[in-house]
Amino acid sequence: MEGGKAYTTDALFDIIMKSKPYFGKKGGVTISGGEPLLQAKALIPLFKKLKAEGIHTALDTNGRILNHFAMELMDKYTDLVMLDIKHMTEEGYEHITGQKNNQTTFNFSEYREKSGKPMWLRYVLIPGLTDKPNLLESLGAYFKDYKTVEKLEIQPYHKLGVHKWEALGWEYQLKDARENTKEELHKAQTILEPYFKQISIN
Repeated sequence: MEGGKAYTTDALFDIIMKSKPYFGKKGGVTISGGEPLLQAKALIPLFKKLKAEGIHTALDTNGRILNHFAMELMDKYTDLVMLDIKHMTEEGYEHITGQKNNQTTFNFSEYREKSGKPMWLRYVLIPGLTDKPNLLESLGAYFKDYKTVEKLEIQPYHKLGVHKWEALGWEYQLKDARENTKEELHKAQTILEPYFKQISIN
């Protein structure tokens, strides 16, 4: 919510247009964060200009914000939503994120599904927390009938961001978690494969 460098829409657009030759046929612009939909109102004119130039637009979001600015941004100007699924239960979601109301993410996914526009799911595989077979089965069962989900990205757990929490003076909630083994990643992929058109391990 604070810090970082401020840009005008025009300044960002100019930076992007200078990079356009590198996009190729499949490239484009992805806005991530933090949470990009905190700035949905400001992203509308940027994405509008990008679409006018034929540039593919994507949002990487946790799905907690679904106000009218977010809806307009997604419905009119966002080609792809990459939705982070943190956990399938309320208790697990709160443990990982420190936030309540896991259902907000599912409300968001349902809204995107009704739009008929493409969506990818992203799921961080945390040993002992999100990699349990019953949770993976629950994830698959929930999204198996979605027409808009093009693929699921399994994100192996890592501790590269721990220093950011420490710098902010926050307690890192997952300090005891370890990184995945290759066997654990393969097992998760095997469980989820029947439910999704495509799965990748990032």
